[in-house]
Amino acid sequence: MTTTQAAGKPQALPGSQFPLGATPQDGGTNFAVTSSVADAVTLCLFDDTGRETQIPLQDYDAGVWHGFVPGVGPGQAYGYRVSGPYDPARGLRCNPAKLLIDPYARA
Repeated sequence: MTTTQAAGKPQALPGSQFPLGATPQDGGTNFAVTSSVADAVTLCLFDDTGRETQIPLQDYDAGVWHGFVPGVGPGQAYGYRVSGPYDPARGLRCNPAKLLIDPYARA
């Protein structure tokens, strides 16, 4: 797995808010997921040993968190961690301790 590095930490480049899900493109993959209540969304990539690499998605437009990660292609294991309000009585369950699957995954 190869990602853009800044100060030793992987980063997502500006991506596109559409299409939703993980979309392989030349040179990497665009990730886009909706959440109107999240304060932050972190993309979590997993290698063959299960080691997790966290990449914050910095771009948020029209309810969609998104970013382009260079060097990531089809077959990459990933999920999301979402930070924000936690109030189950109101239907708000943001909890970065939980790994979420991509609701827009194609396979």
